[in-house]
Amino acid sequence: PIHPEDSVLILDPMIATGGSAVATIQALLKKGVEKKQIHIAAVIAAPDGLNLLEKMFSEINVTVATIDEKLNGQNFIVPGLGDFGDRYYGTE
Repeated sequence: PIHPEDSVLILDPMIATGGSAVATIQALLKKGVEKKQIHIAAVIAAPDGLNLLEKMFSEINVTVATIDEKLNGQNFIVPGLGDFGDRYYGTE
């Protein structure tokens, strides 16, 4: 069980649209984790995803190593890293 003094760290290699982070936060909130306990760390992010997180969960601390320019038509971060999941799992 999560105790009030515990922190939950969400590690996300890339925040593009912010959808995965939002879904993760919502799942944690359903389990009783408080927003003040949640922290997000990412390597790279797009402004779209960061804006969504700020709009929906402004009280959650988000730390990223770099913010790239934008998302392309496929919602990939530009210039970004390409499809990280496909590369990592060899499904590309």
